[in-house]
Amino acid sequence: MRLLLIHSDNIEYKAQKKTPVAEENIIKEDEMQEALTAFCAVEKMDEDDIAGVSSKTAADILETAKQLGVTNIMIYPYAHLSSDLSSPAKAVEALSKIEDECRINGEFTVKRAPFGWYKSFTLSCKGHPLSELSRTITPGEEGKTEKKTVEHNFFVLTPEGEKKDYKEYADDSPLGKLIKKETGMSVESGKEPLHVELMRAKELVDYEPLSDVGHHRWMPKGKIIRDLLSDYVLGLVLNYGGMPVETPVMYDLDNHAINEHAGKFGERQYRFKSGNRNMMLRFAACFGMFSIMHDMHISPNTLPMKMYELSTYSFRHEQKGECIGLKRLRAFTMPDMHSMCLDMNQTLECFEEQLMMGWQTGKDLEYPLAAVFRCTEDFYKDHEEWVKKIVRMSEVPVLIETLSDRVHYWIAKIDLAAIDGQGRPIENPTVQIDVESAERFDIKYYSVRNEEVRPPIIHCSPTGSIERVICALLENTASQEVPMLPVWLSPTQVRILPVSSKHTEYAGELCKKINGAGVRCDFDDREESVGKKIREAGMDWVPYVVVVGDSEIESGKLPVTIRSMSKPKAPYKEEMTAEDLISKVKEDIGNRPFRPMYTSKKLSAKPRFI
Repeated sequence: MRLLLIHSDNIEYKAQKKTPVAEENIIKEDEMQEALTAFCAVEKMDEDDIAGVSSKTAADILETAKQLGVTNIMIYPYAHLSSDLSSPAKAVEALSKIEDECRINGEFTVKRAPFGWYKSFTLSCKGHPLSELSRTITPGEEGKTEKKTVEHNFFVLTPEGEKKDYKEYADDSPLGKLIKKETGMSVESGKEPLHVELMRAKELVDYEPLSDVGHHRWMPKGKIIRDLLSDYVLGLVLNYGGMPVETPVMYDLDNHAINEHAGKFGERQYRFKSGNRNMMLRFAACFGMFSIMHDMHISPNTLPMKMYELSTYSFRHEQKGECIGLKRLRAFTMPDMHSMCLDMNQTLECFEEQLMMGWQTGKDLEYPLAAVFRCTEDFYKDHEEWVKKIVRMSEVPVLIETLSDRVHYWIAKIDLAAIDGQGRPIENPTVQIDVESAERFDIKYYSVRNEEVRPPIIHCSPTGSIERVICALLENTASQEVPMLPVWLSPTQVRILPVSSKHTEYAGELCKKINGAGVRCDFDDREESVGKKIREAGMDWVPYVVVVGDSEIESGKLPVTIRSMSKPKAPYKEEMTAEDLISKVKEDIGNRPFRPMYTSKKLSAKPRFI
């Protein structure tokens, strides 16, 4: 059970939209003054002892309320506190028990916000040392429940090394929006993310009704973007010295290391029987890579050793109501690199390099990123100057979260997040220092003194899942005056529009020339007006649009509308030769990957998918 306890002047919520797991017959709108607001996330592990965990949670809430001198308590389901949530039925059972136990002696007025609804809420937090507290309550051994209090301390570190109150940065900047989410200050809008409509309207991705929830079909335009992103990450990793491998998608849960790591990872899994074996589908490429590392003969001279897999697919059995668009899926593509390091000094060096790789992806993908660095208090005390160094290298303020105790396999990690059109973070690149897996999977090397060493292992996804990258790209268009994808990712980079049928042959020849030079180009050979062709090119977000008629054929000079330099209802045009246009597009592509078109170069031959 994860708790965030807020001593609030006022808490007010309104249920906006139900999910498939929503409670019925609920109070859709309510508020409390001078209350202890208890944000609760019921976790998978709590299912082992729902009654015990609920009782301990209620006792903790009541104890805190008495310390604060409040008599009003609001129980508020808040799934964002954990990525390892229980089933909806167990969550409602736990929340109901907490509610009942908090009001059992009649000393407190207790209300509970409904489970399974998108809710808007406003919260006014008092500013004193006990006004914001976090707790982790876990089932103990043999059904006993123990309370493990993990204190979460937040602050902002600037590139100049200054420690700041995080509330000073809780504004509408990307970092401010990340801070609001991470510290429980964010407001859920309950609206469908912008990218869900766009991914279908642009014929990139669609839901697959014949599969499980959270499994998608990819149309050609979406497929080329996904493949280009995969090529891009592979290029980054190869330049960094990563070695690509490929490993299975399913693993034996009867293996102790697999079973233990699956439980520690904190994600829901697809589990099934294969004959008499208990199996699971992987949630990342960890198992396969750790198995390879276990079987290798490792020399200190070969470290750091970086192993990479484009994990197609990884699987997480997210709750049905939480699967939406490209942000939360049950099947996704994860670029996953694991680096085995000699010692902690080498680990910190690799962490720096991989963090900078993550920041670079934000620049190449043309959307802003914000960062939260998490570590144990002991790690921060031992490496404070190093933490300041990586913030200085990042050149932006970073939210720091320190944990009083280690509750995960990592002792330090950084998460970089894009921000969606509603101000909510989209987790993307991550780097993590893992201090458990070498022991668990019996990964070792021998030092020059012939001593056995269990090496630290860095987990890194330079971009985060490919699906979430596309989600961030589409969501980022909400902040653009004229929406578009980066030129190197645009399915069509240039479109030729013949004025009439007599100009179609020239348009086709020009299109062939541009494609031959390594630029994705199509031409609109349909019997439509030029105005309609221009409008549809705009709807397709084509970066460069060329209209050709008699004068263009005679002069060889092309009027090119450049989308990135245009304003709403004010297209920007430049006159270029075909060679100039090719050079301009190639300049935009730079050293990023290229693939030829996945669709017909004639618009008349392009099918409609949606």
